[in-house]
Amino acid sequence: MDDDVVAFTPADVEALRHARALVVLGILGPDRQAALVRTWGRSFARLAEWQTGLLADVAADSDSGSDPGSGSANDQAASGLAGLTDEVLPRVEALQTYVWRRHLAGAAARQLALGEHGGESAPLTVGFVDIVGYTSRSRTLDEAELVAWVERFEATVTGLLTEAGGQVIKNIGDEVLLTADDPTAVADVLLELVRRGADDDDPFPGVRAGLAHGEVVRRLGDVFGPTVNLAARLTSAARPGTVLVDRGVHDALREQRPDDLVLRRVRRLSLKGFDRVEAWALRPAD
Repeated sequence: MDDDVVAFTPADVEALRHARALVVLGILGPDRQAALVRTWGRSFARLAEWQTGLLADVAADSDSGSDPGSGSANDQAASGLAGLTDEVLPRVEALQTYVWRRHLAGAAARQLALGEHGGESAPLTVGFVDIVGYTSRSRTLDEAELVAWVERFEATVTGLLTEAGGQVIKNIGDEVLLTADDPTAVADVLLELVRRGADDDDPFPGVRAGLAHGEVVRRLGDVFGPTVNLAARLTSAARPGTVLVDRGVHDALREQRPDDLVLRRVRRLSLKGFDRVEAWALRPAD
């Protein structure tokens, strides 16, 4: 912007004061400032885009039945959007604060439960769930149908995983990245997703999955490291309707669930970044 354009407000000055206070308190070090800005920026930008689109759709629907002579369609939509914004934004802001505090409490509880593994690195079970045939199916759906289809997939995975004590880290297109402390709990979730995907009467799509257990680096709500990469490679190598697991998950399941889960060894896999990986196909005993 030009130098004489007023681009900032007192709220921006206050935000800088808060940021500076966090630096002085030692909460926000130089090495984390840029990463935090990027994470906040990406998260809130996506949220704002979704909320603005939602409000615009509602405003357009409400204006569709208005008097045609009361102004242009753009003017009517703008007027409706402004009215909705004044009414809705305070409630949205209050709900966002509430949701954030609830997640903060949950994250604090998980951090305390980690004990000596309270740093950025900890042993975790990491999995990916991938929709089979996503590209071909997406070509047969219009925009609204595609969005609804993907949202049903994400909602089902999130619901089952949360009930089992796991956590969805992020959605990557037609794929979900998840973590759990207990390999046995997430194994049941993946088997249930595979079962539903194979049921012709269930609208849930066919899936494949990969699961690995080991040290994982946690940073700004995301996970990194060889264990994550291995889980992704196992997912890519899995056949439709199959769950592949690594040695870490295999050993945990053999110890804790020797009777109700079947682990069939597959040939060693040569995966990108990994040579001759031991892997097992996971199935329920029945």
